[in-house]
Formats: sequence, structure tokens, C-alpha cells
Amino acid sequence: MANALIVKKGDNVLVLAGKDKGKKGKVLMASPSKGRVWVERINLVKRHTKPTQKNPTGGIVEKEAPIDASNVRLICPSCGNPTRAKRHALENGKTMRRCDCGESFV
Repeated sequence: MANALIVKKGDNVLVLAGKDKGKKGKVLMASPSKGRVWVERINLVKRHTKPTQKNPTGGIVEKEAPIDASNVRLICPSCGNPTRAKRHALENGKTMRRCDCGESFV
């Protein structure tokens, strides 16, 4: 069974640990089963690629590598502060993410 992540694709996050500590970015992809997220322009690694039809020159390509979801903090769109978001149950049985300021995320 997959673990539920608070962070989802498209969210803005603040990196809490690692070489990119203090930087902000947008979540490109999330893997709940592994507990990892890919953040735009964060944790860049260089990959040596062979020439292909898609990339005829090949060479060294920079791309994002995953980081642990516990090392990022969600940024609230309403108050703009990094927050430890929590899940809040609704009457219809669904859950919403809620900021410390009381606003719900979409």
C-alpha cells in the first residue's frame, strides 16, 4: 500500500535539508510509494548520454534527482509561509490539506 504524501505535483515547496537548503521550487513529480519528490532546479545531477534520434549530439545533460519528501516543507499559497500541512476530514469522507493559518489547499 502506498504512503500518502502531503506534497503533490505542482505544489511550491521549501527545501529543508541538503546542498539546496533554503531554496524554493515547484514539485515536478511525486512518488508516494518511495516517499520521494522531484523539485524543479533542485538536486541537479549530470548524466552522460549517448546520441539518440531525439538527442543527436548526446553529451552531458543536467536533470533533477529525487529528494526525500520529509526534506521539503509545503508553502501555503494564501499566507506564503512554509507550513507543516495536515490532513483535515470533510463531512463527505474526503480529506483536504490544511495550513497552520487555517486555509485549505486545492
